[in-house]
Amino acid sequence: MRAAPTILHLDMDAFYASVEQASKPSLRGKAVIVGGLGPRGVVATASYEARRFGVHSAMPTAQARRLCPNGAYLFPRFEVYRSVSDIVMGLLRELSPLVEPLSLDEAFVDLEAGDGGGAGGGGGLWDARSARETGERLRADILAATGLTGSVGLAGSKMLAKVASEEAKPDGLLLIEPGTERELLAPMSVRTLPGVGPATGEHLRRAGITTVGELAEAGEDELVRLVGRAHGVGLYRMALGLDDRPVVAERDAKSVSVEDTFDVDLHDRVRIRTEVQRLADRCVGRLRASRHSGRTIVLKVRRYDFSTLTRSETLRGPTDDPAVVREAAARLLEAVDTTGGVRLLGVGVTGLADYTQEDLFAQSQAAAAAAEGGPDASHEPGVPGQPAGGAGGEGAEGAQGAPEAVAGDGPTDGSADRPERARARHWAAGSDVRHAVYGPGWVQGSGLGRVTVRFEQPGSAPGRVRTFQMDDPDLEPSDPLPLVGRSG
Repeated sequence: MRAAPTILHLDMDAFYASVEQASKPSLRGKAVIVGGLGPRGVVATASYEARRFGVHSAMPTAQARRLCPNGAYLFPRFEVYRSVSDIVMGLLRELSPLVEPLSLDEAFVDLEAGDGGGAGGGGGLWDARSARETGERLRADILAATGLTGSVGLAGSKMLAKVASEEAKPDGLLLIEPGTERELLAPMSVRTLPGVGPATGEHLRRAGITTVGELAEAGEDELVRLVGRAHGVGLYRMALGLDDRPVVAERDAKSVSVEDTFDVDLHDRVRIRTEVQRLADRCVGRLRASRHSGRTIVLKVRRYDFSTLTRSETLRGPTDDPAVVREAAARLLEAVDTTGGVRLLGVGVTGLADYTQEDLFAQSQAAAAAAEGGPDASHEPGVPGQPAGGAGGEGAEGAQGAPEAVAGDGPTDGSADRPERARARHWAAGSDVRHAVYGPGWVQGSGLGRVTVRFEQPGSAPGRVRTFQMDDPDLEPSDPLPLVGRSG
């Protein structure tokens, strides 16, 4: 524990939904739900307006629609969220070189590793006043740069800083003075502590322990008896507010992966192969965006009965060649029985490196020879239990490979088997478009051969709505427009 509250935890408020509200003026102050939009979709983020109806992250989208039928349901736009995250993380790195991202919208900062002295700089010693000034200045800078709000927690440890930011939500700041930790924690629910989920919380409740104060009073021996030594010792330390974990600047990605959940189980083997190829290309895109290459290709298949299979193949060297990844994923698929239907597919790359195999053509040829049982066989097919998910591309999202999973509601009308031009005509709600006459806008919805677009952009007044044929030649997908920050 530190003598000054110099560990800062930033958590952006309803990040994905807030970005959408800032991008789309007509949605400001409205209930916005971001996530998978199909029958098997899952909510990634809900705005605070939507949370009043009981909508929350990880909830099935179908349930959210029942609770909040008039909300705006949007497909995630990860490229936009990443660009805004880059701005926010850049502001954090101006405070200190020790920034530990946990996700696109959440990070720890070790203020003591910075210039010192708080908002005024000058290398002075940190205290509660200077730490608070720095936190308030950070929140103002984020608002000015992005138009978004974030909540800040300041404390002498990572655990307490995270607790503080959660208590400060939304759009607030809470500083926990060293020496006041136990008093603050005592009345809080045991679920406040990291690692105490529903099962552990219920187990403790049956033992008569519902608050952090009651955890501390129970003592270490009793907690070890209740939940085991490893967990019991950690729980007792947390109940006392003890946490000596350092802020770690770089959290190396272990893997990069993407996956899609389908509205209707896939039975057609050709369609399944096509989807695997598409996922392989998306995975390589994320791999390259993270400036990595990888050595092990992983295929994930969740079947109609919810059983999940993973298969992996290790190459002779790391690669970011889409042809190599596609070929490996296709070989892995051949070893999987998809009879009965497939509800989810995923492709991942593990064994990451910051360089690429030099002779990619030779590697691709070797992989092809291996598939034919040739002498260059160097892969390990059919190895179960390899993780297909990971932190890689959302970086830091812990990162959030998870959002790719909730986003995966690809078209199920057979469009994957059509030419690329036809697939581009699957207009996802929330996606960016541009019309030759009316300019930039976003898709409000589509169906029955028509697409409805609201023409507005960040910083504009709420725009007008117009409806077009899906194949209107004047309407095209568009790159997102940058957010407009607030001047003060």
